Amino acid sequence: MRPLIYAGLLILALIAGKFLFFSDKPDKAAPGGGGKKSSGPKLNTVVVGYEESSSVISASGSTLANDFVEIRSEISGIITRLNIPEGGLVQKGFLIAKIKDDDILAQLKKIELEEALAAQTEARHRKLLDINAISKEEYEISQNKVLTLQADKDLLNVQLSRTEIRAPFTGKLSLKNISLGAYVTPANVITTLTQYNPLKIDFTTPERYINDIHVGSTVQFKTDGSPEVHTATVAAIDPSIDASLRTLKVRALAQNPGNTLIPGMFVNVTIDIRRSRSIMVPTEAVIPVVDGMEVFVKRNGKAEIVKVETGFRDVSKVEVLKGLSPGDTLITSGLITLKAGDPVASN
Repeated sequence: MRPLIYAGLLILALIAGKFLFFSDKPDKAAPGGGGKKSSGPKLNTVVVGYEESSSVISASGSTLANDFVEIRSEISGIITRLNIPEGGLVQKGFLIAKIKDDDILAQLKKIELEEALAAQTEARHRKLLDINAISKEEYEISQNKVLTLQADKDLLNVQLSRTEIRAPFTGKLSLKNISLGAYVTPANVITTLTQYNPLKIDFTTPERYINDIHVGSTVQFKTDGSPEVHTATVAAIDPSIDASLRTLKVRALAQNPGNTLIPGMFVNVTIDIRRSRSIMVPTEAVIPVVDGMEVFVKRNGKAEIVKVETGFRDVSKVEVLKGLSPGDTLITSGLITLKAGDPVASN
């Protein structure tokens, strides 16, 4: 009885194996031509056409002061007057600090007295020269004395001006670093002066946009934590490209009348470089290869590889500059296993 059971189980296993391993493939034609040949896998496709595209460059940057200077004294001395409204706006020429100038004023007073006496002597000698009472050489000596004293006086006035520390341009003063009565030297930073309006915006872009950005181009930017959109104008473009990052440095100027923007802020910059009709394809359809970019198109029911040249890219689409024409059927799915010449069915 047991051999019969074993024989039955063996027969069942052979029957099951036939269905699992020896069943007809769907792509094979039955003998006599009764089978149907497969038309290939069904893949997603799109028909290529022109679209209205706006090329927008996004970049990160930062704000910089249009002008910034450390306020120092040209000479050494004691501070006799200090006027620093911390964080306040001051105009060009505003007196920030004054160095003790008693010695210079005393020398200047002495020179002025000597100059007055020399001028009187020169006037007398001129009258005597007119009547030939003195030689021309004697007159020239007295005249030279007047000119020498005037030069000495000019020199003292220059030294006197150096005792006054004034704002070189309109801007905001920072916190003061010294106190009234302190002895300062040219090495001491008294305070700093920053010009907020206009404000510089520095950012970098990939080198491929070098022909799309020009001096005078308009850019827009936003700061972190604020939805307000600001406008700036490109003022300068770095003449060289960063060889390591392959980026181009650009500087724009933005008006800041309310001083709401502060140097050192992080900004997100956008530049609308052009608007045109171009071929835009889904990003997932473009395959990067060693020597460029490729796409698969459906032609005569089969997959075909086409080399393409791409341009602007956004989150979902890529601009195709060369390689595709309107009306081409682009394959957008199954690209990992797809090969040139594979049959492709319509989706």
